[in-house]
Amino acid sequence: MSRTTPPQARKVFGRRLGRPLKPSQERLIETLLPRLELDSSMPQLDPAAVFPEAGEIWLEIGFGGGEHLAWQATENPGVGFLGAEIFLNGIAGLLREIETQELANIRIWREDARLLLDALPQACLDRVFILFPDPWPKLRHHKRRIVQRETLDRLAQVMKPGAELRLATDDASYLPWMVERLSRHPAFRWLAERPADWRDRPADWPQTRYEAKALAAGRKPAYLRYRRRG
Repeated sequence: MSRTTPPQARKVFGRRLGRPLKPSQERLIETLLPRLELDSSMPQLDPAAVFPEAGEIWLEIGFGGGEHLAWQATENPGVGFLGAEIFLNGIAGLLREIETQELANIRIWREDARLLLDALPQACLDRVFILFPDPWPKLRHHKRRIVQRETLDRLAQVMKPGAELRLATDDASYLPWMVERLSRHPAFRWLAERPADWRDRPADWPQTRYEAKALAAGRKPAYLRYRRRG
C-alpha cells in the first residue's frame, strides 16, 4: 500500500491484548505511555525532530516484551529508537524497562508498523529489527506475514544506504520464506559468509525470553543480517 492508503483500509493482524493488565501495568499505560507514544494520526513523522540529538535512528518492528529494545537503548544511548507494537501487554513490559532503567531514547508506535513506514521520510533509518515475527504457519495465513515484498520495498525507501536489517525466526517454514524474498530484492545484500553467521547470535544481539523458550523447546533460531545497498 502507498502513502495515500487510508489507515482504515489496512487490516491489522495479531492480538491487541492478552491477559488482563496488572495495576502496575495499567499505571504505566496511563501515565508513562502518553509521554512516549508517537502520534499515529499524523501523515508524516520526522525521527530527527523526535530525537534532535541522536546520531542514528533505529526501528524495531514488533518488539514483543521489549527486552531487546530496552537492551539496545541502554547500550546505545546516542541512538534514537522507534518501537512498533500493537500488543498492549508487550508495551507495558517495555514501559517497565524504560521506567526502571530511566531510558530517554525510546518512542512507541502503537499501530500497525506498516503505517509507521508509510509516515517516515526516505533514508532516515540506520538499522531495523524484525525479530521472531508471528510466522502465521497456516498456508492460508501466509499473506499476513510481515516479511513481504511490499514491506521490503517500503523498508528499502526509509533505510539509508548501508543501513542494516536484522531478522530472526525459529520457525522452519518462515526461514526459507525470509531468505527467498530478501534474496530476490535488489536493495538488500545478505551479510552471511559462512553458516555460523546466521546460526550463531552476534554478541550485540541479546537473548529474549521468547528465544530462550524456543531453544528449550528444541527450536533453533536463525539470525539474519542484511545490508541496504547503496
